[in-house]
Amino acid sequence: MAKIIVTGAAGFIGSHIVEALLQRGEEVIGIDEFNDYYEPMLKHKNIAHLQLSPNFSLIEGNIQFLDWQTLLKDIDVVYHQAAQAGVRASWGQGFRFYTERNISATQVLLEAAKDAKHLKRLVFASTSSVYGDAETLPTHEGICPQPVSPYGITKLAAERLCGLYHKNFGVPFVALRYFTVYGPRQRPDMAFHKFFKSILQDEAIPVYGDGQQTRDFTFVSDAVAANLAAATVPEAVGEIFNIGGGSRVVLAEVLDTMAEIIGKPIKRNHIEKAMGDARHTAADVSKARKILGYQPQVSLKEGLTREWQWIKSLYS
Repeated sequence: MAKIIVTGAAGFIGSHIVEALLQRGEEVIGIDEFNDYYEPMLKHKNIAHLQLSPNFSLIEGNIQFLDWQTLLKDIDVVYHQAAQAGVRASWGQGFRFYTERNISATQVLLEAAKDAKHLKRLVFASTSSVYGDAETLPTHEGICPQPVSPYGITKLAAERLCGLYHKNFGVPFVALRYFTVYGPRQRPDMAFHKFFKSILQDEAIPVYGDGQQTRDFTFVSDAVAANLAAATVPEAVGEIFNIGGGSRVVLAEVLDTMAEIIGKPIKRNHIEKAMGDARHTAADVSKARKILGYQPQVSLKEGLTREWQWIKSLYS
């Protein structure tokens, strides 16, 4: 039985990773700060059922001030999911939360990881936001990152720090660049959650710009599978992988699919394009396919159906 730490354990993707690990019989320590970037009650809800497991313990605290030396003593794998998320909120006053929670927190973890004799893998949650408006679609990992948001800048800095600690101290990191992950427990500031919630409350959906932007959407269970593979495949150490859903979809078409699932038309309210949003994202996942055996399983329609069921139960 492996001993594992998941940071951001009560968050969207983190809670799903914890769940998958507990199902495999691993021993998991979850770490979460429960900050108020969004309603902490939702995070408590995400992990309420997991806290019933005898193999799970939760530490509530800020990554920067924990005793990592002691925590990492007999840990095999760390899944570092904790971050300050959100592209649009990363401008202006809030920026220091991004530097603290994305860069400084990661550096503290890496400092401790370099002396952790037992550690076999540190899987870092990165993002497609490091690419910005990529010139090549689908985008492969060799393309020069050009973030268009302060958020993307901080995640790229953290990813580069992982690379430095790998090169200089042999920290066995793997970085996964997620492309728009969605599904049950999705954060309330993310598009699909907002859309479904609006529909439930019979409000118009806010659409940024003309609705012709495209995204590579990744269902959460596919992102989890990528994490589990990244933690075990020997060839993955020191590498960066795109994790996408395998198909690029126009936002306007996503809304049509949602209308199909719900069984009624959707009111749309077009608002101005948001600063820092990439116009198009598409993941070339051939590297992840080859090395991690990554194979997205869940289609957009199936994934959206599952998220809609969850949203209905959440707000009923």
